[in-house]
Amino acid sequence: MSAPFKAYDVRGRIPEEINTPFAYRFAQATKEALGTKSVVVGHDMRLDSPALAGALTQGLLDSGVDVLPVGQCGTEEVYFHTAHSGADAGLMVTASHNPPDYNGIKMVLEGAAAATPDNAFDPIEELLRSDKVFPTARSYAERGTLHPICDRNLYIERLLEEVAGQDLKSMKIVCHAGNGCAGPVIDLLEKHLPFTFIKIDHDPDPWLPNGVPNPLLPEKRQKASQAVIDHGADLAIAWDGDFDRCFLYDHKGRFVEGYYLVGMIAQRLLKKAPGGTILYDPRLTWNTIDVVESAGGVAKACRTGHAYFKRMMREENAVYGGEMSAHHYFRDFAFCDSGMLAWLDVVCELSATGVSLAETLEERIAAFPCSGEINFTVADAKAVQDRVAGHYQRFNPALETIDGLGMAFDDWRFNLRASNTEPLLRLNVETRADQKLLEEKVQELRRLIEA
Repeated sequence: MSAPFKAYDVRGRIPEEINTPFAYRFAQATKEALGTKSVVVGHDMRLDSPALAGALTQGLLDSGVDVLPVGQCGTEEVYFHTAHSGADAGLMVTASHNPPDYNGIKMVLEGAAAATPDNAFDPIEELLRSDKVFPTARSYAERGTLHPICDRNLYIERLLEEVAGQDLKSMKIVCHAGNGCAGPVIDLLEKHLPFTFIKIDHDPDPWLPNGVPNPLLPEKRQKASQAVIDHGADLAIAWDGDFDRCFLYDHKGRFVEGYYLVGMIAQRLLKKAPGGTILYDPRLTWNTIDVVESAGGVAKACRTGHAYFKRMMREENAVYGGEMSAHHYFRDFAFCDSGMLAWLDVVCELSATGVSLAETLEERIAAFPCSGEINFTVADAKAVQDRVAGHYQRFNPALETIDGLGMAFDDWRFNLRASNTEPLLRLNVETRADQKLLEEKVQELRRLIEA
C-alpha cells in the first residue's frame, strides 16, 4: 500500500495513492496508534471526498470510535468542532489547491492541536505499512456511535463574534469562492452583515468547472480582479477550495500580497490585546516587525507551515500568527488558521479607519517593497542554496536559518527555501523603500539560482 504522508498531512493521487481502502485502514490505524474515542470528520467538495469521508467514518465506527460527521465543510470547521466538542481528533478530507486527481486528509488532535509526524503521522504510517490486522467491533454494542453535526450555527456565531460591537461600514464586496466550500458560509453570514456581496463561481461544484481554486496562481486572479472593476466594489475576497486561506484584492482590482495583510491584521488584533505576541513567517519580515513593534506588540518568527504555527502559537500564547501564503492563525480560534476570520478582521479595520484597502497598504508597500514569492524548479535545492550563500557570505550578512536560507543586509534581505509540499525552491526578496534595488537583487538572485 502506498502511503502518501507529507510534512503536514496525507495527500496523493486518486485512486493510486488515496482511495477508500486506504481511508478505512487510516481510520483503523488512527484508533490503534492514538487511542481515539471520538473524532470529527468533514470533507470538501471534490468528487471523491464524500466517499473517502465515508470510509474514514466506517473505519472509525468499526474500531469502536464515536464519529461526529460535519459533512461538506471548510477545513476550519473541522478545527472548530474538534475544539468545541472535546473530540480526540479531527479529520478533514481535502486536497486543498492540488489538481483534481488528488485528494488527502488533514488532521488535528484534541483541542485542535497540530498533528505532526512525531505525535500522529509516523505511528499511523508505521501501522499502515505493516501487516497488522486491526480489531473490529464484534457486535453492534461495540461499534462507535454517530453524532452528526447538523448545522453551522455555533461556527457562524463564532465568526460573528469577530465583528461584534464594531461599527461596520456598508461595503460592496466581490466573493470568489472558486466553486469551493466558502460560498455557503458567505450565504449564512450575509444576513448579519451590512455588505452587498457580488458572488462569482459561488456554489460548490465537485467537477471544478473553472479549475482548482488557488489564487496564489496569477492566472487564477483575473476573474475576481475584473469583477471588482466591473461592479465598482470596495474590495474582493477569494479562497482556496477548503477556504483555510483567504486572499484579497483592492478596489482597483489589484491582488494584495498576503505579507502586507499580516501586518494589517496584527495591528487590528493588538488593539484588542495590547502587548500581545504576533508570529510571522521568515520569508518576508520587515514590514510585520515594524507594524507590530510600533503597535506595542512582540514580533516573533516561526518556521513556515501550519503544524509549526499551531504549535508555536500555543507555546507563546500568541494573539495572532500570519503567513504570507494566506494562512492566518488566531488565539481565539483554538490557535488555528481561519480564512473567514481574516477577512472579517480586515473589514473591521477598514471600517474603523474609513480608509480604503488600497490606501491602507500603499504606504506599507512603499516602505517595504517585496518581490512576492518566485518559484524555481531545480534538481538539487541544497546545492543551489549553498551556491547562493557562498556568493553573499563575503558581504557579511546577518544569517537567518529558522527556515531555509535567509540573509539580511542593511537595506535588503532575501529568503530561499525548499517547498515542503512541492519540488520547488521559493525565493522572496524585500528592501527598505527602494523599488529599484529590489528589482536589481531579484535579477541577481535569479541568475545565481538558474546558473
